[in-house]
Amino acid sequence: MNLGIAGDTVIVTASSAGLGRGSAEALADEGANVVICGRDPERLESAERELAGLDGSVVGVETDITNKEDIDALVEAAVEEFGGVDHVVTSAGGVPPGGFADTTEKEWYGAFDMLVMSAVWTVKAARPNLEASDAGTITCITSTTVKEVADDLILSNAVRRSVIGLVKSLSRELAPSVRVNAVLPAAHETSRIEELVEAGVERGDHDTYEAGLQSWADDIPLGRIGGPRELGDVVAFLASDRASFVTGACVPVDGGRLASD
Repeated sequence: MNLGIAGDTVIVTASSAGLGRGSAEALADEGANVVICGRDPERLESAERELAGLDGSVVGVETDITNKEDIDALVEAAVEEFGGVDHVVTSAGGVPPGGFADTTEKEWYGAFDMLVMSAVWTVKAARPNLEASDAGTITCITSTTVKEVADDLILSNAVRRSVIGLVKSLSRELAPSVRVNAVLPAAHETSRIEELVEAGVERGDHDTYEAGLQSWADDIPLGRIGGPRELGDVVAFLASDRASFVTGACVPVDGGRLASD
């Protein structure tokens, strides 16, 4: 499907791996110019190289998204390279698991910087360019935990909901020039899930990697977990004119896992 975003410029944060990378791949496959970022220079270079064969140009910028100056430099690099910014996709790495009693104050502040302030800083830096664009959009990748909490994930359960408040507020404040939405992924086969499954196999929780992976799909009606590109395709759609009347939406990409509306 031609989404009509060829030649647009997109910044995707935390995109050297995982759901951010899946989103960058989908956008570049549609011909968009994509600026990816990550903290690990080797992983970032690898992602840039692997995405280079797609229709759009892909540029990597080493960035710590918990650092405002790094994000400002990321946006400046995108503008310098491509002349502006049409779309922003905010993604972030996972925060530490654990319950309320086990979570330190430092971890709370770290999770807020990682999940919320990274999005705030990115939007603030990119806003003038987004508003100058004829196609400005923001899509925030969050989690189904903003709808239904998960055991032993207190930081994700509590902090990610702030991103939804940001999305809903910005969808009104930045209208009509910029559309703002969120996607809510359930389990997808990212490197983080792979590590958790492999650890489970080592502990003896599962006999094989495949069995461990399938355990993540036990409460998903489609019977499997997602792939990063499947999430990315939804992100690309939300950035396109095909979604021109969609703003303020929180779109689950979860194989039907959520039981609530």
